[in-house]
Amino acid sequence: MNLIEKYAAEAAKLSIRQYCPPRCFELAGKKLELVLDTNEETGDFILDFKDNDTLEWSFKGSAPKAEKYELRKTDDLIYLLSFNVAGKEPRENLTFVLDLEQMLVTYLRCSLGENPYYPYLIESHWGFGYIAEKGKKHTDRRRHGFTGDVVGTAVKWTYGHNTSTTHIYHDPHWYRIGYPAGEKKKRTGTSAMGEIMKKLPSADEPAYYVKIKEGVYLVSITEQNIEKILADGFMGFRSDTLCFLDNYNHLYSVGRGFGTVTTKGVDRELFVMIGKYGQPVEVDESLFTDPIPYLV
Repeated sequence: MNLIEKYAAEAAKLSIRQYCPPRCFELAGKKLELVLDTNEETGDFILDFKDNDTLEWSFKGSAPKAEKYELRKTDDLIYLLSFNVAGKEPRENLTFVLDLEQMLVTYLRCSLGENPYYPYLIESHWGFGYIAEKGKKHTDRRRHGFTGDVVGTAVKWTYGHNTSTTHIYHDPHWYRIGYPAGEKKKRTGTSAMGEIMKKLPSADEPAYYVKIKEGVYLVSITEQNIEKILADGFMGFRSDTLCFLDNYNHLYSVGRGFGTVTTKGVDRELFVMIGKYGQPVEVDESLFTDPIPYLV
């Protein structure tokens, strides 16, 4: 029996979910009190993990609200938590980096419907702070924060046995993508997504880079230009936002995707957890130096 022939086709259907690690249940039964004191989103945030599936959360003294949650690890004590706010319209996703090694937290709120010209467009809102410990004052003034450390990096990320992309981190606020991965050329090759991308001025999209600790970074990217120019013409994917907790010590990453897929005029909600493995790759130097055509 050839197990590849037996299982590969089904595995391929998982796409960017194929290498996603199993769910993590290590926080079940724990209650975390987060103090978000830096950047746009500030206030006290409570996360009460009731069991393996459900947590209750409250922000700024609001009534607790129950949600189904997804939790993954990228390091021994660093977790990526994500869930959608049930019943919220337009839709909203909350994602956290829970750093129990340094007792720090990064908070990311992504929401649709803020731009009246592009209702599918997703915007990102950030908060940084610490995890409070009962009876212990948090005296460390350091926080996770935005960084330019990643600029100059190109990585081939592999999501499944036949799914990969190349990310080019060329600017502290932007990134570029290549299909298929690893090609040493400015424009992409013959893949379906690559052909569609040729309709754009460039593959540039806005990005945020957050340093969690040495070798571990949260990368958040949102397909805003694709949405503005192609709408549902990018294989149905709209202004999807993806964030990845990249561990360069292992060249491994966990992440989540949130957004919308439109097929034949019908919208479908997108929320997916992701795993990927990295590989160094050489790309044309121009991918680091070409100007961003969306800026004056």
